[in-house]
Order: sequence, then structure tokens, then C-alpha cells
Amino acid sequence: MTHDHDLVLRPSAAQTDAALNPPAGRRGGDLVIETLKGLGATTVFGLPGQHALGMFDAVRRSPLRYVGLRVENNAGFAADAYGRITGEAAPLLVSTGPGALTSLAALQEAAAASAPVLAISSQVPSAGLGGGRHGYLHELRDQQASFRGIVKSVHTVRTASQIPSAVAAAWESALSAPHGPVWVEIPQDVLLAETDLPVVTAMDATPHELVPRPELTAVAAHLLHAAERPAIIAGGGVVRSDASGKLRALAERLDAPVVTTFGGKGAFPWEHPLSLRSWLEDRHTTDFLEDADVLLVVGSGLGELSSNYHTFAPRGQVIQIEADLGKLESNHPALGIHADARIALSALLETLEPVRGASAPVAGTGMVGAGGAVSGAERVSALLAKVTERISGQNLALEQEVLAAVRDALPDDAPSFWDMTILSYWAWSAFDPRRPNTMHSAQGSGGLGYAFPAALGAAVADPGAPVLAVSGDGGAMYSIAELATAKQYDLPVTWLIVDDGGYGILREYMTESFGETTGTELTRPDFVALAESFGVPAVRTTPEALREDLAKSLEHSGPSVVVLPALLRMFAPTHI
Repeated sequence: MTHDHDLVLRPSAAQTDAALNPPAGRRGGDLVIETLKGLGATTVFGLPGQHALGMFDAVRRSPLRYVGLRVENNAGFAADAYGRITGEAAPLLVSTGPGALTSLAALQEAAAASAPVLAISSQVPSAGLGGGRHGYLHELRDQQASFRGIVKSVHTVRTASQIPSAVAAAWESALSAPHGPVWVEIPQDVLLAETDLPVVTAMDATPHELVPRPELTAVAAHLLHAAERPAIIAGGGVVRSDASGKLRALAERLDAPVVTTFGGKGAFPWEHPLSLRSWLEDRHTTDFLEDADVLLVVGSGLGELSSNYHTFAPRGQVIQIEADLGKLESNHPALGIHADARIALSALLETLEPVRGASAPVAGTGMVGAGGAVSGAERVSALLAKVTERISGQNLALEQEVLAAVRDALPDDAPSFWDMTILSYWAWSAFDPRRPNTMHSAQGSGGLGYAFPAALGAAVADPGAPVLAVSGDGGAMYSIAELATAKQYDLPVTWLIVDDGGYGILREYMTESFGETTGTELTRPDFVALAESFGVPAVRTTPEALREDLAKSLEHSGPSVVVLPALLRMFAPTHI
């Protein structure tokens, strides 16, 4: 019998010759870039800095595409979106101290949204490590400590020979379920030192599969088979694991209504007869889900927004499939299944017996089930009618018209990225993504400035398709410098800026809570003139002309800006 530890991986003659005769002039930075290339990377994002120049010089001499943004945080958002769109680990190269720390908010969003970002930072020279105060520029007492509570894993390099294994281990960590950001740091002198190590030619960093335990699958299948009022909550884990098709098959098998969380937009077809859509800030939806005798939660931790601000109190049996162990049963007792959503749903489909015999309702037909039971489609229709009636009574026609104009102008397969602004809050509940993995927002951690740099990252991933970014005027100022990036790389991103004169949602919150506002009113630039100063075409539009102006901008081959002066209001959520 042959055991794995008995296997010897013998290099070919060509590999041996190449290993014994490495090219001259290589440095530690070359090992970083060679490893990334060997792992399959084609693109890196970042911003150079003094200590990181060894990496950036190696990028210059490599086949990897470099996309440089103007702020490290925005480079992190671009890498986040690239990872979400491609499913690949997105390398992010930054420098020490201020450069590294400026990326923190982007890495927090990547962690919350399970986006695979491989952040590689320089460090001060090795002599300055260890917590002392040596007076090096950018020196921190313990740089990695600032990242340890945010990223999935931290990987520290002290010698050139450690570089390939450390980068490969980080790559594997980023892509193992749940996806997420990882951190590698390498001292300046290690990046700059010449090396005679062989060229990195083959790296194995296959992500671990997270498979459900079969006894848990058996119990979950039994509970779902016996359920009379099943329902499903689909979160971002369904989108990240590319499990939308399996979710639909299971919902139709069970005749189970499905609601998608804000992070799970697109996980289930919006117009499907079993689709409850995403009206989570609505007591009618909350009541519906609480009434389920078996509630299957897939790829969601049922956090604040997904639980109607923690007012959700399920009365039936909860089954939770979650790849992030820390989120399993973190908010509600459940039959917890620690697994990748796609693999777990496949196991359920294989295990589940036919539901309620031959007389079970066929999803979408409106047929009455066995014994006179109301079908899932009929239950969904009744619920959505209540939601529509509630929203219609709030005098919010303008907001719905603006959102409909955006939807009409955007091609079905075009990705969209949404900042923390009132129109985005509307989109979380009321926007039809039409395709899985096409609608993305910053609601994971809730930082401003996400939409435009993230849209740039998506355009890098697929430069042949238009991309939409949506921001308010306040959030737009966080990433206005990236107009230069969009122009430099001629990326097909249309940026819709809704200009309401300040931080609109905070204005609403403060007015409701205190009767007055503080710090919400802002002086803004002329966004049209500012965009044109970067050489980016721009137009000022109206709600009536938005559909046409936006459609024209999305047809433009490069970047463009559409500015909509409008004071939008948020619909009143219902928690109780």
C-alpha cells in the first residue's frame, strides 16, 4: 500500500535545469509575484510605497496586470469587487504603516461580505521588528495586530525562502469557505534582497471543501420533508458559493417561499412565484417567517439587518447552513450545519424524499396542495400584496420611480455596486437583480465610499460589460479621486451620484430621533464640472430623464457620470 507520505514528487529534467540556473537580478519581491502567478493570479491592485517598492518593481517585470488606485482603501474595495465577480483571490499590494492602515475599512467590508482579498503589505526592515521603537518611517509597534481581528488569517514572512509557502497558505485561506480577506506582511529588506532561489513554477493551494456531516443532512432532510409551512432565508453564502440553482431546485421541491437577505440579492429569481423578494424591514415578512414550522437559513448569520433589527423570533424549527463557524447559531438556536452552501444544498437534494406524495403542489402553478393546503405561491402572493399596500400608503412615488428608472436602464447581466445612501437602502428591499452575483453593496460593514472603486474592480474583471455605481453626494466625496483611475484605465463604469445636499439617511435618522440635525449638511462641488475636469463625460439629469440619460451613459465605452439632484425619503420600516 502506498501512503501519501511515501510519495515523492520528482521534478522534470527541465524543472531541474531551471532550478539550478535561476536568472540573475531577482529579489524577494520577485518571489511574491512569481508565487501569485503560479497560483493563477492575473491582476493585482494596489498603491506603491517606500517599503513595498521591491514588490512593485517585480510587478513591472511580470505578466501580471497592475491596476493602481489613488487611495489604499479604494484599492481594497476594487480588489473586493474583483474577488466577488470572479470568485478568485484578488491580490492587494500596499505599503507599511499609513498605507496598510488605510486599507482597514475595505478589508472589514471584505470580511463581512466574504470577499477573497489577498492583502500583501511590506514591513519595516527586519532589524526594526519585534515591538521596539527604532525610528523607521511608517513603523508600528505591531502592524499585524491591527489586522488580526479583521482578516481570516495573518501570515508573517522573515526570510525569502518563506515567501512562496506563506503566500500560498494565505491564498488557500482566502478561498476556503467562507471566503474572506487575508494578510501577509514582508519586511522591506527581504523584498529588496537579491535571491538565488529557483523561480517559483508550481504552487498547490487548493481550498479545503467544507462538507456537511451526513447525520445532520439526514435530520435536516427529515424535518423539511415533514414540514407543512416551510420557508427559506437565502443569504450571501448562496451567492458566494454559486448555489443559486440548487437553492431554486430545493425550494421548488419543497414548495417553500424564499426571501433573500440584502447580502444575498440575486440568490433566488425575483419574479419566481415562490419569491418573497427582500422585504426584510417589514413586519408582514417577519411574521410570515416566524410562522414557518421549519425555516431553512442558508448562508446567513441572521444579523441585524437580516433579522429586522433583531426583532425576528422564529417559532418553528430552524435549520442553519453556514460556512462561518462563528455565525452558526449565533443569534437563534438551530440545527446547525457547518458547511459550504452549495455542497450542503446538493446533499439535501440527494437525501430529501419526494414531498407530500404525488399531490404536492407544483411551484408556480397556484395549485392547492394535498388535503386542501394553500400552496407556497399563494402564500407568497398574499404576503407581497400586504407589503405593496403598506409602501403605497407612504407617498413615496418619486423614490419608486427613480429606482424603476435605474432598473430599466441597466442591462440584465450588468453588475451594480451601491454605496450607503437612501437609494441603496431602497434597492436592498425593492431592486430586482435579475441575475445572481450582479448586485453588491457595502451593507456588510456599512462604510461609505464603496460603490465607485468597487465598480472599477468589477470592470477590470470583465471590461466588456458596463458597470453601474450608485452613491450619494456624501459618499461620492470619499472616492472622487478614483475618477482619475477610471480615466487612466478607460474602465466602462457609469457613476450615478444622487445629490441631496448631505448625508441624507443620517439627516432622516437625526430628525426623527432629535428633531434637529448635526453635521449632515455638506458643501459639494459641481460634480458634472469636476468629472469633466478629469476628462470623464458627465450629465446632470432629472427623475423624468434619468432612464434615458443613464442608458446612454451605460452604452458609453469608458467612464461616465450622471448626477441626479433629488431629495429622496426612506420608506418607514416596521419592526413591531
